[in-house]
Amino acid sequence: MQNLRYVGKNLFIEKLSIKNILKKQKTPFYIYSENQIITNFLKFKNTFKKTNPLICFAAKSNSNLNILKVLGRLGAGADVVSGGELLKALKAGIKAKKIVFSGVGKTEEELKIAINKNILLINCESESEAKLVNSLAKKLRKKVSIGFRLNPNVDAKTHKNISTGKAENKFGLSIKSFKIFLKTINSLKNIKLDALSVHIGSQILNDAPFKKTLSVMSKLIKDLRLNLKFVDLGGGFGINYTNKEKPINLNKYSKLVENFSKKLDCKIIFEPGRSIIGNTGLLISKVQFIKKGANKNFIILDAGMNDFMRPALYDAFHQIIPVSKNSAKSKDKIEFVGPVCESTCKFGIYKNYQKINENDFIAITNVGAYGSSLSSNYNTRPLIAEILINKNKLRYIRKKQNLLKLISS
Repeated sequence: MQNLRYVGKNLFIEKLSIKNILKKQKTPFYIYSENQIITNFLKFKNTFKKTNPLICFAAKSNSNLNILKVLGRLGAGADVVSGGELLKALKAGIKAKKIVFSGVGKTEEELKIAINKNILLINCESESEAKLVNSLAKKLRKKVSIGFRLNPNVDAKTHKNISTGKAENKFGLSIKSFKIFLKTINSLKNIKLDALSVHIGSQILNDAPFKKTLSVMSKLIKDLRLNLKFVDLGGGFGINYTNKEKPINLNKYSKLVENFSKKLDCKIIFEPGRSIIGNTGLLISKVQFIKKGANKNFIILDAGMNDFMRPALYDAFHQIIPVSKNSAKSKDKIEFVGPVCESTCKFGIYKNYQKINENDFIAITNVGAYGSSLSSNYNTRPLIAEILINKNKLRYIRKKQNLLKLISS
């Protein structure tokens, strides 16, 4: 994060000291840099400026209404995967004709919302879904633009739990099945195939899988002589969670996309999430207790896996840094863990970490994507606050959930 730095010994986000924020806000809480969000979006847009794609932010990565508003003002659309995300995107001011609806199991109720709101595309993922959309559209006396999500059987070489483009994954329709279905689509009078969609996975750090996917899509569209308005190339662009990782370089890929778009004469849609929001957020937590174990010391935080699920769900690594630095080093191996009653409620093991004490504060980094959006009330724990920073200004974009209201519902 460019807007994260130490001034002396104290951690700052943009122009505000975390230490000063902690005087008014109890931990744990999420905090985001608005200017980092803006920088990331404009960088992505500029990379593909010659193609001029519709950039539909993947709302599942972070669906906070205020963050959606920031991106909407920059011209972003939204890629949504539920009726709730669709309605939230509209509430944030994102235009219906900039919304695409993805997902393998859309309900009849959700599809009715999408049809009635006249969104840009419903990206169908099965023959049955396309037939249902047609049936609902007929009842509502509408003709609906759909995309069809293909499964190109491309291995994105990412974590198995976030791979979505291989034949073994549940997402999309195989090319063989799509070709068979294409023969009958003209009988469905209330839908129009305006797009093909593809998304092969998340946290992809090189462009090779994307190049392969472009090749598969280009050949298919030419062979079938499809006349499409849009090709939705999905997202999945990775960020560097560790110092050893390098974020994906999209410059070469952007040239391939430009040529692809010109040859097929279609508008490109992208669905970035993590690459826009991932490195913009921190989770600030307090050291509750330190407990000596047989082989390591447990640093017990007040943030749990219900607040931040990624390490438990994906074995994800997120660097943990102190809010206030000191020069003393600990000789003991330590593990940062949370209070939730699960062995997977843990955040990382470190050697040679700085000396740390009870009541100290730490920041878990790069939590903007799939942090807050994956949080839950597990163990009947309230959802935590979210704060948005712009230079030296702070505003709450979600207040901590009231415990009494939680237990009464």
